Amino acid sequence: MKKKRIAFLLVALTAALLAGCDNPLLIFDPKGPQARTLSNTILFSIVIMAGILLVVYVLYTVVLLKYRASKLDDSYEPPHEEGNKWLEIIWTAIPVVIVIILSVVTVSTTSTVEQKSKVYADQKPLVIYASSSNWKWHFSYPEEGIETVNYVNFPANRPIEFRLYSYGPITSFWIPQLAGQKYAMSDMVTKIHMSADVPGSFMGKNSNFSGEGFAKMEFEAQSLTDEDYKEWVADVKATAPALTEKEFDSLLAAEHVGRKTYSTTHLSFRPAPEGEHSGHHHGSADNDGQSDMDMDMDMEGQHDAH
Repeated sequence: MKKKRIAFLLVALTAALLAGCDNPLLIFDPKGPQARTLSNTILFSIVIMAGILLVVYVLYTVVLLKYRASKLDDSYEPPHEEGNKWLEIIWTAIPVVIVIILSVVTVSTTSTVEQKSKVYADQKPLVIYASSSNWKWHFSYPEEGIETVNYVNFPANRPIEFRLYSYGPITSFWIPQLAGQKYAMSDMVTKIHMSADVPGSFMGKNSNFSGEGFAKMEFEAQSLTDEDYKEWVADVKATAPALTEKEFDSLLAAEHVGRKTYSTTHLSFRPAPEGEHSGHHHGSADNDGQSDMDMDMDMEGQHDAH
């Protein structure tokens, strides 16, 4: 009896603590097409699993009531019953059908969120390199030639392509209201697509444990109107200091830093591990080894020339 009371108190305490959390389940408050697709898939899976549990509990209750022990003679012997072939086929087929449905939905969803949203198919993605070091995030904008630390701004209603890598252990880049998570590794670049339907401020974090500073490895992701974004970029170029290699090395060595802004990026002297710079050559390279970043910058230069 005492153990039951202790267990009840632990459950009640846990419920009270969870009820006091400030952050809701952000994955169920999507603000972009990729996040909305993932949220709908999770809800669909929950409904399927809840339906399975309901059927199991109903059948369990029926069996308990129908075949419960009764006050019969000890000599009573129940009649022999043969198995039902069709019932056995049905309860074998149902789990197979459920697994097939969930598999098809999962594969389709994964394929959808791995690509640029069809909503913004006519727009060129804004490429942002997101790299982690110790317990902080560096965001490099090759198109604008600027860099930020521990916060990232981008325009709303435009596709964003984050290219992820790490200067230390494997981390996981995650903005719950805009997309799922994807790992950032030291010898290759991984890509994640997302976009925000509305201007707003969203929480970003590392969802992969990477040491004692992991809990503080959060950043702000802010989507701005196109006009506000251009104004912010112009202000950074006019007022922020340049990022030198010495300054960047000191940033890499530091465990924690605040929000920082620079008018240049580290990509010129410390390129991302893609194409010819990839540790295992996982990145794509075209035009005799020209990396994705170089191609993007060349294309931007040609566009400006026109």
